[in-house]
Amino acid sequence: MSQDLTLAPTLGNRPAGFLSFTLHAHLPWVVNHGTWPHGIEWLHEAAAETYLPLLRVFANLERDGIALHCNLDLSPILLEQLAHPVFRADFPNYIQRKIVAAREDEAYFHQAGEEHLAETARFWQRFYTSALDDFAQLGQDIISGFRHFHESGLINLITSAATHAYLPLLGTDESVRAQLRTAVATHTRHLGFTPRGIWSPECGYRPAGRWSFPVASVDGSTPPSAFQRIGIEQALCESGIDYFVADTHLIEAAERQPTPNELSATGLPGGIPLDEKSERLTHAPHRQLYQPYFVTSPESGSTCETATVFPRDPRTGMQVWSHDNGYPGDANYLDFNKKRFPGGHRYWRVTGPHVDINDKLPYSPNHAAERVQAHASHFVHLVYEALKPGFNDAVPPILTAPFDADLFGHWWFEGAQWLEAVARVLHDYRGQVPIELISCAQYLESYPRAGFLSMPQGSWGAEGNDQVWLNAETSWTYTHIYAAEIAVRDLATSTRWRASALGTRLLKQLCRELLLLESSDWQSLITTGAARDYAERRFLTHNDQFNEVKDIYAAWQAEDRISPAQEERLTAIELRDSIFPEIDPAHWIEGAHATRPEPVPEPPAAAPVQLHPVARTAKA
Repeated sequence: MSQDLTLAPTLGNRPAGFLSFTLHAHLPWVVNHGTWPHGIEWLHEAAAETYLPLLRVFANLERDGIALHCNLDLSPILLEQLAHPVFRADFPNYIQRKIVAAREDEAYFHQAGEEHLAETARFWQRFYTSALDDFAQLGQDIISGFRHFHESGLINLITSAATHAYLPLLGTDESVRAQLRTAVATHTRHLGFTPRGIWSPECGYRPAGRWSFPVASVDGSTPPSAFQRIGIEQALCESGIDYFVADTHLIEAAERQPTPNELSATGLPGGIPLDEKSERLTHAPHRQLYQPYFVTSPESGSTCETATVFPRDPRTGMQVWSHDNGYPGDANYLDFNKKRFPGGHRYWRVTGPHVDINDKLPYSPNHAAERVQAHASHFVHLVYEALKPGFNDAVPPILTAPFDADLFGHWWFEGAQWLEAVARVLHDYRGQVPIELISCAQYLESYPRAGFLSMPQGSWGAEGNDQVWLNAETSWTYTHIYAAEIAVRDLATSTRWRASALGTRLLKQLCRELLLLESSDWQSLITTGAARDYAERRFLTHNDQFNEVKDIYAAWQAEDRISPAQEERLTAIELRDSIFPEIDPAHWIEGAHATRPEPVPEPPAAAPVQLHPVARTAKA
């Protein structure tokens, strides 16, 4: 390693500290909603540039007896898309187009005497041919690849909210619970076991407390009165979810709450037992961000309505995601923005900070691979320095590093290789670096939480609050969302739909359209301007479809039947938005909630999976 790491003490046979990656794989529902530049092309890009490369990394590590032990969230709406027949049928066609484009680029560069660029074109041919081979070997089932590595113990699969709703701004407790209960059911259906952890969309959190709707109703009527809403931890607990990740500032601004031990000392009823030594670690400044906590809302009235939070580490985060100050901005890495059309392949490197797109220099995969190794060693050094003050503690510290999964391979092309390199550095230097990779679930099985915290509302978005999703440009969306949430709750609470197959069918589609309306992606894309027109169009499409189905439902209520034209329109909407086939409208019944269901056990470990052989580092 390039960094000088002094051998730190180990206690018994355990490491002195742990590193836990959390990767969030998610895309909004794009199947049947456009192709290029916005639509299913996003899913194809993510599959080819992130999901299949990650599977190759896991296969390389499995072959050599190394586990990344990352927490990997496959969002429920992403699972629905990866399993969809439209994606499975069209993805090979997309790959073939990329291969043909690379061949045409090679011929062009060869004729122009640009042999270096011609060799990079051949690199792209090999890259996409590997993707096509891997997809075929997986039986066109990318989900099965991730399931295998979970069953083998190399990774730990977790979930997210059903359609990636920003939970702090949802208008009813029933909508929060329905997002989570639908998520758990979808995860279990696709992967065969109940998830223990969750990526709360946008790392969003809200405590229990009195809350008022922040915008008026779309029809101008008076919004519902303020009410006492539940905290995220209660909804997680009810759905059988144990832990989540929160941004740094929410932990730093949190208030310590009395533990059950302290409550017992004052004559109040106790609850969850807590180790006294780990309790003292709560007060140590060097441990604040490197240990998990129980989260509770004082206004909820019960410490049993809780979940565990792992803090996001700020010291390593910027190094990985920041193009301006982190690894992805290295001059040797592939530049994301400069592409050659019509194929869209990239042939140029970052070159340097603020270099004009016309002045980018040719990309060299070999030079980029060298930087991957250096940056992996540097990252391990940063983790070491962050955890070092706690090496001698009775309970080892854990550094949690959460990132969007599409950073690794899509936005930062070498990112997947870098993850593999980090795992190899920790494995190869385990005698010098007393740090091991671990999943959050594994850590909780061996070590206690450090205490109880109550956190403020917030996110990992700009300014750490809700402004990315609720601002002057997006507030209009919530006037529709809140009206739709209340309408679904009212219809579900009535008993009419239960007695009719048609009524149940209609209400199920209303619930689907509501879930799609609640996706936080629409507000994010509007606020950032990344695909504003597409996001606005998609939101209005689902809003219009919601209102259409609601009108058909009203006609059914009035006449106990619907017209042939209404039947045809309902069928078309169902076909277009065919998500969550087992969706349960009972989740939206007023006051409905789960009480920690019995988990579906995980299947036994599976045999190694054979993917297309890929070198540890990219080579032209």
